[in-house]
Amino acid sequence: MMPTRIGSAGGGLAGNKVKYSRVADSDEGYIDLQFKRSPPKVPYKAIALAMFLFLVGSLLIIVGSLLLAGYINVTYPDRTIPVLIIGILIFLPGFYHLRIAYYASKGYRGYSYDDIPDFDD
Repeated sequence: MMPTRIGSAGGGLAGNKVKYSRVADSDEGYIDLQFKRSPPKVPYKAIALAMFLFLVGSLLIIVGSLLLAGYINVTYPDRTIPVLIIGILIFLPGFYHLRIAYYASKGYRGYSYDDIPDFDD
C-alpha cells in the first residue's frame, strides 16, 4: 500500500485566498516584456581607464620612437627599446577597449558595452 499525503490536492489551507487566472492559449505563456532588452549600462570607469592607457601608451610609443631615431639625445641607448615595448603593451588594451566602446556607442552589430570589463562588481 502506498502512503497517502494529507492535505495535498483536496485539502489546502483554509485561509488561502490566492487568485489564479488561466493563461491564454494563444500566447503560449510568453509576454512581450520578457523579450525587451534593458538599456545598456555604460561602464564609464572602464572607458576612462582605457582612455588613460591609450594616451600613456601613445606617449611612450612616440618618446620611444624619438629615442630610437636619435632625435632625443640619450646617455644610455639600451633603454630606448624597453620604453617602446612598454608603450606598445600599454597602448594595445587601451586601443582595443576604446574601439569596442566607440562601436557600441554607434550601435554597430556585434558590439556592446557588455564586452568591456566593468569594475562595479
